[in-house]
Amino acid sequence: MALYRRILPAAAWLLAAHAAAQAASIDEIVVRGDLREARLLDLPLSVTVIDESAIRSRSATHLEEVLNIAPNVNFSSGASRSRFFQIRGIGERGQFVEPLNPSVGVILDGVDLTGAATAATLFDVEQVEIFRGPQGTRYGANAHAGLIVLQSRAPTVEPEARIEAELGNFGTRRLAAAVSGPLAGETLAGRLAVQQFRSDGFMKNRFLDRDDTEEKDELTLRGRLRWLASDAVTVDLSLARIEIDNGYDSFTLDNSRNTLTDEPGFDRQDATLASLRLEVATNAGFGIEGTAAIARSDLDYGFDEDWTFTGFHPAGFTSFDRYERDRDTRSLELRLVSDASGRLFGDRSDWILGVYHHRNEEDLERTRTSPTRVRTFASEFETKRSSVFGQLDTALSDVLTLSTGLRYERRKADYEDSAEVTFSPSENLWGGRIGLEWLTGNDTLIYGSVSRGYKAGGFNTDGSLDADLRLYDSEYVWNYELGVKSALLDGALSTRTALFYMDRRDQQVGTSLVREREDGSSEFIAFVGNAAEGRNYGLEFEFDWTATESLRISGSLGLLRTEFRDFVNSAGEDLDGRDQPHAPRYQFHLAADYRFDNGFYARLEAEGRDAFFFSGSHQERSSSYELFHARAGWRGERTELAIWVRNLTDKDYEVRGFGGFGNDPRDGYASGRYTQFGAPRTLGLTGSVTF
Repeated sequence: MALYRRILPAAAWLLAAHAAAQAASIDEIVVRGDLREARLLDLPLSVTVIDESAIRSRSATHLEEVLNIAPNVNFSSGASRSRFFQIRGIGERGQFVEPLNPSVGVILDGVDLTGAATAATLFDVEQVEIFRGPQGTRYGANAHAGLIVLQSRAPTVEPEARIEAELGNFGTRRLAAAVSGPLAGETLAGRLAVQQFRSDGFMKNRFLDRDDTEEKDELTLRGRLRWLASDAVTVDLSLARIEIDNGYDSFTLDNSRNTLTDEPGFDRQDATLASLRLEVATNAGFGIEGTAAIARSDLDYGFDEDWTFTGFHPAGFTSFDRYERDRDTRSLELRLVSDASGRLFGDRSDWILGVYHHRNEEDLERTRTSPTRVRTFASEFETKRSSVFGQLDTALSDVLTLSTGLRYERRKADYEDSAEVTFSPSENLWGGRIGLEWLTGNDTLIYGSVSRGYKAGGFNTDGSLDADLRLYDSEYVWNYELGVKSALLDGALSTRTALFYMDRRDQQVGTSLVREREDGSSEFIAFVGNAAEGRNYGLEFEFDWTATESLRISGSLGLLRTEFRDFVNSAGEDLDGRDQPHAPRYQFHLAADYRFDNGFYARLEAEGRDAFFFSGSHQERSSSYELFHARAGWRGERTELAIWVRNLTDKDYEVRGFGGFGNDPRDGYASGRYTQFGAPRTLGLTGSVTF
């Protein structure tokens, strides 16, 4: 609470002080990830847009490095990069067994990267859009909690090129280039971007005397084509190749940055992505929009399960756990989108009608290697989702609009594994939204909505799991939201506020059993179960203020309360009323940019969050923390040079944690708390040239 008392008065002072400032207007922000493109201030949803300038200001190379800007958004690691996210306290935290039904979708240029977001690198990404709350009409089952949409930069008709280089501590080095321009007059334009990022990581392996067991080696190659086939037809082709070859050596027995593993782990992904988007304008009162996308990924993830070296455990426990996944995702979407001549009901209703098909195939081979034996497990998992959806936006008056949306989805899954476990469930699911929007005369949008999201049920597959824990039911969430968006001071100040209440039915809860092996070590059995109900409610506030021609201030605040209802975990603990995992009660971000007349600039940032529970299986929690970042540099007409520091005070903070088991023979395998730290103080020098 002490932190609240520091943050809220400061934020109030900043907003109250605007009357004395000489203001300039804020650039218009367009959201592209919804069913229709719209200005951020016109969209009746809780959305954060992180643009390219914000990405560069943080020297961010991956999605995980910008998410703290958004309120009520969290992530979990347990790998070299975070690929599981939580929005408003809802979302998965890891994947150790099949299958997984995600709660937060991740889309890059129309390609589904949900559950495979290690490949979500950020070079040449124009903006990141974070939709909070169920996107039951827009995307369906994989956006039960929200949706993250990444848009790379489109080709330009005017020629342009950019080269960037970066050096930093921990052996960090980055080289990147992008070129764009016309290929055939003004009808065909192309863009090509490439980046190589490398770092030794910030862990020290004392047993091997190495400081690179958490190294990062990431190659990003993107290509885009835009063809104006005619005045009515536009074709966009996006291609990407992303190669991740990272080390993973994070967990220690004493929760330090010094590991003792003799077999450091790894976190690899080779991804080939492609999407084709077609836009056709017709004379029939509607346009046609179609998107076909494919993602093929080879994911290879492994870690030293004993966290130490052979001989450390008296009973001889040593093991390496490896997960090799081949993932093939395909999607096809077709929309009919009304234009001005195709409105319904007396020219008052815009409409959208669409169909969607999604197919995902994932093959897993898991190998656990110990000195005495090799245990293997293999599974094949396929899901097919077919949907029809529609949205109707009706103007009840000049200032009042009623929005209704509905999505019906048929989902079928097939699963089989080497333990002779098979499942073939199918479900009919539906979600949607109804909302009322009031546009006042002073550039203020007030909206209220009720939306329904859904998440498919599933099955647990560990061969030793008890029969009554095999199956779990679908989860539904009703989201009630009231929001206000305003543009004030002739556009110099924009504010966005949302209050929400989420009623979760048959809430799915990721948990685990811990069973003792013969050698005294512990074995995890991860599974998903259902709590009777859950409650998630809170507030989200964001602002952007151009205080003067030189000074810009932005910030966000997220307040969140979550609780289980009627839930007893695998340890027999009654968690009724307890906070849900990875759901901090507050988050904040504050940034100030100042630009001097001679081209120099400076940026300061502060961010923080409350403590949160790591899991529903035990009572271990993270620590609350505040981080500070700084950047200073000079920008000329074509060149830029900057020095930056992240985590200025070198704060230790946790991004993943476990508990309820023992792994250290020195204390008799007493139950402990084990955590993975986020990045310490990192600093670097970045230079770029634009042609």
